[in-house]
Amino acid sequence: MSKTQIPVATGDRYKVLAAICVCATIIPLVFTGPAISIPAVGHDLGGDHSSLSWIVNAYAIAFGSCVMAAGAIGDQIGRKRCFMVGIWIFITMSLLIGLTPNLLLLNLMRAAEGVGGALVLTSATSLLAQEFEGAERTRAFSFLGTAFGVGLAFGPMASGFMIERLGWRSLYFAIALIAALVLVLGTRRIRESRDPEAKGIDWPGTVLFTAALVSLTFSIARGPQDGWTSLRVLSLLGSTLFLLGAFIVVERRRQYPMLDLLLFRYPRFIGVQLLPVATGFSFIALIVYVPIWFIAVQGRDAFTAGLAIVPLTAPMLVVPLLAGCAARYVSPGLLSGVGFLISALGTWLLTRLSADGGLWSMALPMLLVGIGNGLPWGLMDALSVSVVPKARAGMAAGIFTTMRVTGEALAITIIGAMLMSLTAANLHAAAEVASLTLPKNATAMANQMGASAGHGTVSNTDSMGDGIIIELANHAYTSAFHSIFAVLAILAALTAVVCLVTLRQPDATS
Repeated sequence: MSKTQIPVATGDRYKVLAAICVCATIIPLVFTGPAISIPAVGHDLGGDHSSLSWIVNAYAIAFGSCVMAAGAIGDQIGRKRCFMVGIWIFITMSLLIGLTPNLLLLNLMRAAEGVGGALVLTSATSLLAQEFEGAERTRAFSFLGTAFGVGLAFGPMASGFMIERLGWRSLYFAIALIAALVLVLGTRRIRESRDPEAKGIDWPGTVLFTAALVSLTFSIARGPQDGWTSLRVLSLLGSTLFLLGAFIVVERRRQYPMLDLLLFRYPRFIGVQLLPVATGFSFIALIVYVPIWFIAVQGRDAFTAGLAIVPLTAPMLVVPLLAGCAARYVSPGLLSGVGFLISALGTWLLTRLSADGGLWSMALPMLLVGIGNGLPWGLMDALSVSVVPKARAGMAAGIFTTMRVTGEALAITIIGAMLMSLTAANLHAAAEVASLTLPKNATAMANQMGASAGHGTVSNTDSMGDGIIIELANHAYTSAFHSIFAVLAILAALTAVVCLVTLRQPDATS
């Protein structure tokens, strides 16, 4: 329970809402924009697919592992203070990233930016809830969701425009500028609040969870290069299991754990946790990798690549709101199941992806994927708290948010590893059929695909000027996407079945 609040003028409340909504557009921009910048960063700073992928992975891992801790910190030291610290982290890290000459430093600062994202997101929702009540609160949160949708829908296109016209560093300067405007214009009107009954922060649980997530991500990212049975990969997987085991032991013994394992007694709660993981694979991962394919294989510029995926992201502006309205008449589980079936159809159609195909040929499949994922996207948050007793709703919401972001991080890492492994296998097989000797190891060549800007990125290395090799590499890369889309279509269909079986009936918890 928060401390007593002093009434605030209606105009000031809406200025607070405007500031928080601007922040809501930054969160997806900080996630999707850097993904589109990967080829340009690779061209400027160097690096292969594995090292460049941490531009996205570092942010997502830090964000996901710190969400619950950030909420606890805000309850203790104040939500406004937490919010402002997060904004300052955005400003500072974004400016430093825009000036960095080194990929390793960039990735480390992206991780720090993820911590800022966790502080901003958790504090923003609490601050918004304290300013509005009843129907006004519902309306305010609908604006917040729409703002997030705007950032998700148009962030890739805006990012691509800045990257193409002003360079990839301009993206981070723009993020810093927007964050600074929020700090100057909005934070003065935000009232401070905290929870006088806050139970403290579960630091052991937070550290163990983060360490396990980093270890697992490293093992997946290194698998294609080192071999899945290599000592390094097996050691990382072993350490992941050890850390997860230690995390479970610690959480079972703590009086106020960050993760209450007793919630997993509810089968429907387990089913709900599948939803954000599924959207991570069938939606978020596509936002990251499809633009890179447009740049690397079709030779599109960054702006066109961002524009090309608008059919994928634009449905997030309206479909979640429509799903929320429809849920008054139709079971959320049924709507979610139908959504994943639509997504499965769209993803399956993407298996027709062609290196010489036009943008319009991919518009309908991506639109179906966006609509399909938009249906559960608008329902997942409410489902996450409706499938447990009301007294556990806060913990359930925190766990769900953590699952959403960590699921997205793992989806991006797994899809990236699959993409590299399949490209290498396809390239090696094609070279054998054509009786060609590759100028590099197939895995090394696959690791270079999409790592720098320009058509036929493999050709940017000195020893790969042969047009036949470039054509084989692009075909291998595209074929890898075909296989991944087929797998994602099957996973989406299976998720639909789970939704229809486990989540269709009304909730019976109390």
